Amino acid sequence: MTIVLIAVALYLLASLALVMGVMREQRRTGRTWLLPALPAVALHAGYHAMAWRAAGGTDLHFFSALSLVGLGMALLTLLVGARGRMATLGVVVFPISAAALGGYAGYGHHLAEGLDVRLQLHAWCALLSYATLAVAALLAIMLWLQERALRRRDFHAWLRVLPPLTELETLLFRTIAVGFVLLTATLLTGVLFVEDLFAQHLVHKTVLSVLSWLAFGALLLGRWRYGWRGTVAVRWTLAAMALLVLSFFGSKFVLELVLHRAG
Repeated sequence: MTIVLIAVALYLLASLALVMGVMREQRRTGRTWLLPALPAVALHAGYHAMAWRAAGGTDLHFFSALSLVGLGMALLTLLVGARGRMATLGVVVFPISAAALGGYAGYGHHLAEGLDVRLQLHAWCALLSYATLAVAALLAIMLWLQERALRRRDFHAWLRVLPPLTELETLLFRTIAVGFVLLTATLLTGVLFVEDLFAQHLVHKTVLSVLSWLAFGALLLGRWRYGWRGTVAVRWTLAAMALLVLSFFGSKFVLELVLHRAG
């Protein structure tokens, strides 16, 4: 638990550093937040490695999967934020990652599932796609807030640490495109490697995932063909992400925490 407490504290410290930068109305948040964020992510990953070693394999139950998605979101924030003004994303992402890690440490340990290499590939594609598209959903919310503030001429300090509207929108669609590719890989590996959808309680999960994939695909097509942007892009992104959350974490919550079955 010491590793977890240190990681949580570092995540919150990184988030606080970013908040202080916004409050000081800095045009750029600087790199101070990286000092606690980098070891926080490393400790987060290290804790999973230690837990899996103790469990004898990869644990992908509800809290573990939630923590891994939080880890992926924090890592993406590091990669994107270190290169520009999108570090502000860490104000939201780092506390989420800290809470997910705390939930896993407190409630989430299970015996490792007997997954072969193919199913592990499917699971990792799924977790990476969820983390990437969750970041896209946060970017969509930031885009909506920025557009709303600009329309109302309500210029808050946090607007100054965000990229220009067009740059934020471009980053949103690039993130969605990467997540869409990963989600496509998830569905393809699921089709190839999952043996029995009914016996493994995967029908509802598959249907919702396909609907989410169709929604993200329609959004990318609409962007390319019709130039969709702004509120339209935000609505499609959040609706598609809601389907994805229901498909994976909704079904895992019901199966594993309510019905106590393998999810």
